[in-house]
Amino acid sequence: MVKINPIKRMTVTEQVMEQVASWITSNQLKPGDKLPNERLLAEEFGVNRGRIRESLRALSLIGLITIKPGEGSFVSKHESPIPSETIIWMYYNEINNLEEVYAARKLIESEIYFEASQNMSKEEIEVLEKILGQLKELSVKDKNTQAFQELLDEFDLHMGFCSSNKIYSKLMQTIVYLRHETMLKLLNVPGAWENSIHCRTMLVKAIKDHDNETVKKAIELNFTNAKKFYGKVN
Repeated sequence: MVKINPIKRMTVTEQVMEQVASWITSNQLKPGDKLPNERLLAEEFGVNRGRIRESLRALSLIGLITIKPGEGSFVSKHESPIPSETIIWMYYNEINNLEEVYAARKLIESEIYFEASQNMSKEEIEVLEKILGQLKELSVKDKNTQAFQELLDEFDLHMGFCSSNKIYSKLMQTIVYLRHETMLKLLNVPGAWENSIHCRTMLVKAIKDHDNETVKKAIELNFTNAKKFYGKVN
């Protein structure tokens, strides 16, 4: 006898996903079209921007849209439309095991960080520096974990976008989506904020200096320290 789990009610995020997906599958939005920005979508749907952001990331995960940091979200040009039922099914397939999340993050993010570091232009590095500046401006005392996480996501998505490997970019979008809940918990552990900023600052400087050995050290240090924080997550 198969195990039957209780039917879950459709969340606000899923409702937004389904409606945006219907615009695409019905050709109201065509390949290459730019979606309204997060603020406008939030106003039109009557929800907060966090819900919109979750929906767009989930849609990018399955290939319906492409998120370009600093530009917006666009209907994918080379992907076949996916039924909204499939979108909802994939939304529930999150990784909740902390050890699995850590292992996946280290494997995927480390490879993407290094590959992207080999291809970044001056302008692309400046985007990372801007995000770093915003991370440092956030008050540790006030502890706006949601805002801090969003900036980390923006940093990592940009790294994926700068990779010359399109699959890597998609993988980074995937891992950012899957790590969402564990990252919120992780960032509440004392020292996690400081580690995130320190390692990314070290990484950006090494990229600017074309110092591949330090790039590798910064990546390894980030995950070596992060593993300690994972052990303190309740």
